[in-house]
Amino acid sequence: MTGHDENGDERRRWGRRARVLKAAGLTLTGLLVLGAGTAGWAYWHLNRNIKSVDINSALGDDRPAKAMVTPSAPASASASATASPLPTEALNILVLGSDSRSGKANAKLGGGSSSGARSDTAMVVHIDAGRTKATVVSIPRDTLVTRPSCPLPSGGSTAVAYDAMFNSAYSVGGPVCAVKTAESVTGVRMDHYIEIDFAGFSKLVNALGGVTVTTDENIDDDKSHLHLASGTHHLNGTQALALARTRHGIGDGSDLGRIGLQQKLVKALLKQISSADLLSDPAKLYDVANAVTGSLTTDTGLDSLGELTKLGQSLKSLSSDEVRTVMMPVVAAPSDPNRVIANEPEASDLWHSLK
Repeated sequence: MTGHDENGDERRRWGRRARVLKAAGLTLTGLLVLGAGTAGWAYWHLNRNIKSVDINSALGDDRPAKAMVTPSAPASASASATASPLPTEALNILVLGSDSRSGKANAKLGGGSSSGARSDTAMVVHIDAGRTKATVVSIPRDTLVTRPSCPLPSGGSTAVAYDAMFNSAYSVGGPVCAVKTAESVTGVRMDHYIEIDFAGFSKLVNALGGVTVTTDENIDDDKSHLHLASGTHHLNGTQALALARTRHGIGDGSDLGRIGLQQKLVKALLKQISSADLLSDPAKLYDVANAVTGSLTTDTGLDSLGELTKLGQSLKSLSSDEVRTVMMPVVAAPSDPNRVIANEPEASDLWHSLK
């Protein structure tokens, strides 16, 4: 098992992802320019939906160095007087898909309690300076790593753990430990953190009217409660979430197989979003925005509609030809054939290229 850099279909898929990032910026911008009254309440409600964690304060200076930033000068004095220029510096964002939030909705969907949370999907999204190129690196959850000591919200810290699964960091120390572990493994500073939960993902799919996915083989997984014959299916939110989580009913049952299914689902979901004319349907726009913001936990630098909108707008020049997706190079772990470890020096070379 080694890392790979896919072209062709991958570029087209990420072209759709780039367009969706732009659409997200336009969607949030639409919310920002809506009038008073009901629209004002909607903005307040959506802004209040977003949860955040102050990761910078928790981790302090014990982190990889930030990339050097050269501020861009405004085009003119009048421009600086009316609006701040969009950011153009490089960014690294840790994106997790998790069952982190307790509650009836997540429990019904198979989510864990807040004390037993897991992060099943992890990606490092690197956006180059200028915001015209991007690299997205998937980290298999079963990767064995050295998990560093992490500060706890209640005080004290976790112990260093050797040969720990990458996703255990979230379980023992939440977003702060997930970020610190990702930085320890990669040597790359995570400028932002974004997490989406089970219930929010399911609501998003339902708000979009479902998603159509074609599977290449039968899926029969009692653990995720998903049973699909090979072929094309229109899935609701619960079914789409089950597809994202399933791994026991396909291939060799490994996490790497699940990553493939997740990529297929993301491709179908982005196609659905791209075809939806959200700005012409305020009710649907609100439902989608409510599902997105209600499912998010971010760092304090992205915990408002204004900041999320600014991020989306800054990606307007990101083209499909300049986005690539890779998986961290891994090999089977000598200690356990069901786990993987970073394949060196290829993995280190990849992370170094993102600094």
